[in-house]
Amino acid sequence: MHPRISLHQVAFIQESTTDFVAHCRQLGVAHMTLVSLRLMQPELVAEVRERAEQGGPRTATLNHPFALYPNIEEDRGAAAEGLLKAMDVAAALGTKAIYLQTGGRGGLSWEQAAARFAALLAPARDLAAARGMTLMIENASAFNADIHIAHTLADTITLSEISGAGICIDLQPCWAEAGLAQLFRRAMPVTGLVQVSDYVLGDRSAPCRAVPGDGAIPLERLIGELLEAGYEGLFDLELVGPRIEAEGALAASRRAVERLAAMLTRLGA
Repeated sequence: MHPRISLHQVAFIQESTTDFVAHCRQLGVAHMTLVSLRLMQPELVAEVRERAEQGGPRTATLNHPFALYPNIEEDRGAAAEGLLKAMDVAAALGTKAIYLQTGGRGGLSWEQAAARFAALLAPARDLAAARGMTLMIENASAFNADIHIAHTLADTITLSEISGAGICIDLQPCWAEAGLAQLFRRAMPVTGLVQVSDYVLGDRSAPCRAVPGDGAIPLERLIGELLEAGYEGLFDLELVGPRIEAEGALAASRRAVERLAAMLTRLGA
């Protein structure tokens, strides 16, 4: 399987982490993104690490919700405490990258929420730098305004500049934005992960992701632009929603892995 493909646990969130690791091995995927809240048992972390040492998959990225409870405005230190625990889990797994959902803004303006997020993140950001870890923020659909404040790629770049965090580019929420190639170039110096899925025009559910090639997103062109901008990292398949559930996570993931691998091969990645 193509060495730059990663698979996100979210498609298999109803299954155990152990089962998800087994699915990755069955699909031949060498890298995976795990959800931090599913990894708070030391024995499970040890098992995942042992599997990686026995031939994979390797946990390349950890996904962690930051100030979700209650939100950025009202957080009084719980978000940083939770992130520090997630960083310990990442260290135990040998993982150097964590991407975050910031938490909702509460009653704050966007600018106030961005400044508050930067202040809350600062202690963990500095420790991550000392440990050689990268903390990233992603662009996420506005449907996720209850748990995140950066919805366009442009806003995500601005939040990155304010907070000192890196960037995870999710193509599904930003594919229709203007000036995307220019935004890719702006984001590239601090981009540590690119997430891939498709969108079928007319879908109105949230989330509403599809297997690459099933929808309208010009993924091969966008991935080509990312490569031209200098991206050298992994492409993480994040599949979730009614279409994935209807087909079955394993079957959908198999098609997604095969199609993404073909795209990357054609692009010379």
